[in-house]
Amino acid sequence: MTFRSLHVLFLLLTTLTLAVPAQNPNPAENPALPTVSFDCLWEAATPQEYTVTARSTGSARYVSSNPVRTSEDRAQDPDYTKEFTLSSGGSANVFAWTAQARYFDGDFDYKKHAVADTGRKILTFADPTRHFQTTYNWSDNPAIDQLTRFFQGVSSTIEHGRKLEFLHRYDKLGLEAQLKAMEDEAQSRYLAELQIIAPVLESIAGDSSVMNIARQRARRLLQRAKAEAANGIKTNQ
Repeated sequence: MTFRSLHVLFLLLTTLTLAVPAQNPNPAENPALPTVSFDCLWEAATPQEYTVTARSTGSARYVSSNPVRTSEDRAQDPDYTKEFTLSSGGSANVFAWTAQARYFDGDFDYKKHAVADTGRKILTFADPTRHFQTTYNWSDNPAIDQLTRFFQGVSSTIEHGRKLEFLHRYDKLGLEAQLKAMEDEAQSRYLAELQIIAPVLESIAGDSSVMNIARQRARRLLQRAKAEAANGIKTNQ
C-alpha cells in the first residue's frame, strides 16, 4: 500500500470516528447498579411529592416534599430524606416485578376509559446499559400495580414513622391513636417494609412513660415487621 493510500485510509477512519456519537453511558441515567425508582406527584395528598429509589443491593432512599404549598408552609415542613435498607424479600419482589413489566419499556397507562385521578406516577429502571421510564395515573398491568402498591406502602410507613418520632417527643398521649391507625393500615396491607421504622417502634415499646396500650401496639407492629421480613412482602390485593 502506497503512502497516498495510507493517508486516504487514515482520513477516512478519522472521519468515521468523529461521525459516530460517544457510546459511554451517562452516569446520571446509567448507574453502576441496577436501580428502580418510583416518583409520585399528587397535590391533594400529603406529602404531595415523593420518590423511592431502590438499588439491587437493597440500599434505598426516600425523599418527600410539598412543593405546591406556600413558601411559609414549606419552611415549616422542609423536604425530608431517609436512607434505609429494604428487606431481602422486598428487594427481590421489586426487581422481579420490574422484570415482569419489561423494565418499564412501554406505555402502561390505562386508557380504555376515564379513571379517578390518583396522581402522576413515574417508574424508572436503569442499569449500566439500559434506561427505561413509564408515566401513568393507573395501570391494569399486574406487575406495575404491585410496584405501585409496594412503593406507596413504603412511603406510608416512613411518613407514619416521622409522626411517631414527633409524638413520642412532644405528645406521648397522641401515640395510641397514631399506632392504632397504623395497625389498621398494616392489617389492610397498606403499609410495607415496617422494619424501616423498627427503631422508633422499639423506643416507644420500651418507654415506661408511654401508655401501656400504646406500647402494646408498638410491640405488635414490631412482631409484624419481623414476620414480614421473614416470610416475604405481601401487598394489598
